[in-house]
Amino acid sequence: MEKVIYGKKLGMSQHIDADGIVTPVTLVKVMPLTVIKKLNNNKVDSILIGMNEVEEKKLNKPKIGLFKKNNTKCFKYIREFKLSDIDSYNSNDEIGISNFEENEKIHVRGKNIGKGFAGTIKRHHFSRGPMTHGSKNHRLPGSIGGGTDPGRVFKGTKMGGRLGNKYITMKNLIILKIDSEKELILIKGSIPGKKNNLVEIFN
Repeated sequence: MEKVIYGKKLGMSQHIDADGIVTPVTLVKVMPLTVIKKLNNNKVDSILIGMNEVEEKKLNKPKIGLFKKNNTKCFKYIREFKLSDIDSYNSNDEIGISNFEENEKIHVRGKNIGKGFAGTIKRHHFSRGPMTHGSKNHRLPGSIGGGTDPGRVFKGTKMGGRLGNKYITMKNLIILKIDSEKELILIKGSIPGKKNNLVEIFN
């Protein structure tokens, strides 16, 4: 990982270029990051960053102690990033939108929309049974294993269950436009999550 930033997903819109070509984009409001300290755990270089400044009374004592020890402001979110070069970073340094450029390829990680309990057809794209001629198998999961051998259900068998609400990464997306004044990034296509979700942008 070379560059990283966090942002809040605002929703989707359209971008119209000079030739009149319309492209669907996702708007992300960039959150300014502050370096808390540099880390070197098991010979892996990383930095600890904070974002979304909050009052001290809204945090627990371990977090307050961390911020006071490093002489930084108090933040709601704390994240650790592994970087190939941490020498250029110091405590209280700001990481902003200027790290990225237009037409740059990026990866976006976020928590996708939770859809609750879902059956095998919606969750794993199973095919349904016949709908006519007295069939009672319309959206049933079907057989889940033999009775005599192996006499049990294998772990990992595809069944109904919770769908969504987990972190996923979409790779090789493109930044179409950067608005430095409004701190907005326009990313081509869709990204994980719903409105106001926190997303991680890196490359």
